[in-house]
Amino acid sequence: MDGWTKLQSSLTNLNIGQSANKLAKGFNSSVQATRERLGQVAPEEITELPQEYKDLEARVDALRQAYLALLKVTKAYESESYDYPVQIQESISELSTTIGHGITNFAATNLKGTNIPAPNPVTPVAAQHKTLPHALGRAATNAASALQGAPSGSDDKLGKALSLYAGVWETIAGARIQQDEAIQDQYLQPWQTTLSTSINVAMKARQAVRASRLELDAAKQSLKNANPARQEQARLDVENAEDDLVQKTEVAITLMKTVLENPEPLKNLNELTKAQLVYFASAAEALSSAQGEIEELSVAAEGEYRKSRDH
Repeated sequence: MDGWTKLQSSLTNLNIGQSANKLAKGFNSSVQATRERLGQVAPEEITELPQEYKDLEARVDALRQAYLALLKVTKAYESESYDYPVQIQESISELSTTIGHGITNFAATNLKGTNIPAPNPVTPVAAQHKTLPHALGRAATNAASALQGAPSGSDDKLGKALSLYAGVWETIAGARIQQDEAIQDQYLQPWQTTLSTSINVAMKARQAVRASRLELDAAKQSLKNANPARQEQARLDVENAEDDLVQKTEVAITLMKTVLENPEPLKNLNELTKAQLVYFASAAEALSSAQGEIEELSVAAEGEYRKSRDH
């Protein structure tokens, strides 16, 4: 520790211009931070920041954690396949098909006029939405088509019920896309913007306060260790560092208050809730409209089954 103190004092005593002085201050601050981290500085030698600043610091930390906690989950809305785990397998299959179509069409175009038979161009398969509602709608549609395409299939009650079910999920699928778009535009984008701008600006202002506080305490240490020839300059350095810390603390307090008073988070959360409400209300309405008819088909099928067993 004595070696650090001597080197710190030596750098402070150098008089080789502004750049060297800045370098010396930076080194002294680093030494101060290291000594504090190692517990080599008494608590009374660390400049106490205003209680208002420390309270605001704690509140901003809590706000930032709240932002990150919700964002960690809601970022799922950036990808429509968040509720459809088999989408990876389907995407790989579609990619292979797309590559195959591309090769075929390339050959069909470039082999014309040659002795090599040119394949017929093919139309690429339209991209499908990778969501659970879309998948349920497609599955129910295919199932209904299979049943209704069989002999006497037009009277098949399960086929009719599946057709109703497919229609419901097509409606829900459309509402699901609208929900995700609303969440992306009205919640995710502004939520992340606030996190990356005003909150981060306040965090950087706090870093500046910490750096200024370290510089002040390092200057005080330099004053304590300065030789008589450096006493006056070291005293001026302490005064300048004190003024700098006061200024940076005031700026940080203002920025943190601005972040905490910002009504945007509540507005964003309201938009998230509203989009989800519209989606789930639409889903409930669509399911409710079909459930009665499906129940009637179920009761009728059960009645026919029991009647056939009685004979």
